[in-house]
Amino acid sequence: MSNNGNTVLGILVGAAAGAALGILFAPDKGSETRRRIAEEAEARRNQLAEKATELKDSIGNSISTQKGNLDSQVESIMSNASYKAEDVITTLEAKLKDLKERNKNLQKNSKSTKTAKTA
Repeated sequence: MSNNGNTVLGILVGAAAGAALGILFAPDKGSETRRRIAEEAEARRNQLAEKATELKDSIGNSISTQKGNLDSQVESIMSNASYKAEDVITTLEAKLKDLKERNKNLQKNSKSTKTAKTA
């Protein structure tokens, strides 16, 4: 977008300079030349203002679109992270249940061994 803006600006400046030089070297009276330069400058100023407004609107639209895309991507990442966290929690709960069961069995075996040794 920056290249497009620079290109348009370059074209407008070149056209204005060319028009001004053409008017200056034309065989007219000084008052007529000044009037034509003023008219041409006003026309170029209006064109430049119009192009600047178009560029501003285009950039605004692009920013809005990119913001919407970014919001959507962030929401997707957050959703995926939430599901992955839930999966991790479920896996950890299953491992904890398994470890508790193993600990319970080890404690039973330990008590059985101690009882057998004292008897």
